[in-house]
Amino acid sequence: MFVRFSQIILICFLIFSNAESAESGGMPQLNPEFWFSQIFWLIITFGIMFILLSKFILPKISENLESRKAEILENIEAAEKQREESDKKLKEYEKIILETKIEAKNYFNKAREKILKDVDKKRENLEKEINDEISNVEKEILDLKNKSPEKIRKIAIETSSDLIKQLIGVEVNNSSISAIVEDVSRKTN
Repeated sequence: MFVRFSQIILICFLIFSNAESAESGGMPQLNPEFWFSQIFWLIITFGIMFILLSKFILPKISENLESRKAEILENIEAAEKQREESDKKLKEYEKIILETKIEAKNYFNKAREKILKDVDKKRENLEKEINDEISNVEKEILDLKNKSPEKIRKIAIETSSDLIKQLIGVEVNNSSISAIVEDVSRKTN
């Protein structure tokens, strides 16, 4: 590379040496008398710059680029590991949620069965109580029905006795009134 650079400078020197016949006045940079010193300092300056760049600055830049590249690769690997871990955690989380849903459904079903059993027991108890009450009421009605003719006779005898006493003013014997009431009740049945 340095050889090419020196060849380019030599070609430039030859081109500018032909320009010696150029005007001697004007800008001092174009005066051929100063070209050799300018080319000399140009070669030295660019040579020093080339050596500094190639030996000191460019290796540091390439080293920085390599370290950044390595760091980026490490970050990518770390991100990939974290993504895999998060995928595992997400799968575990979904598994836990599914298990919890199943467990909650089982609890719900058990509670529902228990409630249904309790309701069935309460319904049976209630039906039994209602049936007991119905049979008690039927017994009472039957007792009232069986006892009612006698009570009616008794009430009829007492009422008739009171009516006769109030109408006639004489107290009548209850046995004769009861015979009359029995005779009337036989005729109506």
